[in-house]
Amino acid sequence: MQWPGLDSENVLSAVAGTGAQVAVAVKAYAPISLPALHDAGGMASVVVVGMGASAAAGDVLQSFAAPRCGVPVVVVSSASLPSFVGPRTLVLAVSFSGTTRATLAATSAALEAGASVVAVTGAGPLASLAAGAGAPVIGPPPGLPAVSRGRSALGATVVPLLLVCDQLGLLRDVRPHLAATVAQLARRSAELSGGSGISAHLAQLLGRTIPLIHGASGLGAVAARRWKTQVNENAKTPAFSGVQPDVCHNEVCGFGQNGDVTRQVLTLVNLRTGLEDERLAAGFELFSELTSETLARVLDVEGKGEGDLARFFDLVMIGDFVSLHLAAREGIDPGPVPTMAELELRVASGA
Repeated sequence: MQWPGLDSENVLSAVAGTGAQVAVAVKAYAPISLPALHDAGGMASVVVVGMGASAAAGDVLQSFAAPRCGVPVVVVSSASLPSFVGPRTLVLAVSFSGTTRATLAATSAALEAGASVVAVTGAGPLASLAAGAGAPVIGPPPGLPAVSRGRSALGATVVPLLLVCDQLGLLRDVRPHLAATVAQLARRSAELSGGSGISAHLAQLLGRTIPLIHGASGLGAVAARRWKTQVNENAKTPAFSGVQPDVCHNEVCGFGQNGDVTRQVLTLVNLRTGLEDERLAAGFELFSELTSETLARVLDVEGKGEGDLARFFDLVMIGDFVSLHLAAREGIDPGPVPTMAELELRVASGA
């Protein structure tokens, strides 16, 4: 089957190659050289600074580390740092372009506070700022797809964050999880790249309805936000995300009225890893039961693979392909994001 529609930035190839991207990154960053941090033991906290897709990579690290890391991991998507940042903080400054203003400001503040900084970025002001301060700079691995905003580079961005924490002793046994991720993505890509499979089916069921995507707290919630932003940017259509069990305390109450409207426009998508505890699993089922009559339909999607990281990335790949199918069905080029470009131009000009 040939993919219909436009793809001027070759997003399809980048999405299909996510597993290879992770594998290349693992090889390129083995081992990561962190000479400036060899004597920087006793870290009390980790802070990831980044915006957009870079912040999403930080969210993956935060969620993966939560049950495994002995210190808190915080993601900051602004120019301001938490007051606790200091000499015992590892700051991972992430920017695909290296020009993100808020990330540059936060990195400068981290250096002034005496934090141990590692920059994950391409050539640009962020790399220069970090290198000028003697901080390690981790560039993109070879062959990384040049897709706008780095949104197709999530795998390659997550890998160095995980491996830095592994090398510094903040995380353990990261590489087996990455190997399982590469294996599962290879299987999923082989299924989806021809234009059929679960993603094509889900896109057909979604049609022109608006996805309301739920994931369990942790990596499931990160996957739900990823689906939302990929549908927004690739398909240029609205999408919303929520987190279990929080949606059972507020969002579920919002379907008491206007069911005749929501039934026409909203489709609930439950992202499952199969690793949720019984209470979380029950939350998905109860929310679906209580709202199903006010929704176009309810779709359940379960990630596969060995371990939570592999299942997370499996859900990510399924969702990325869904967004491409939605774009193709409407003849939309998934690559360019002119609305975002206009917004940033107007913000920069003060308009």
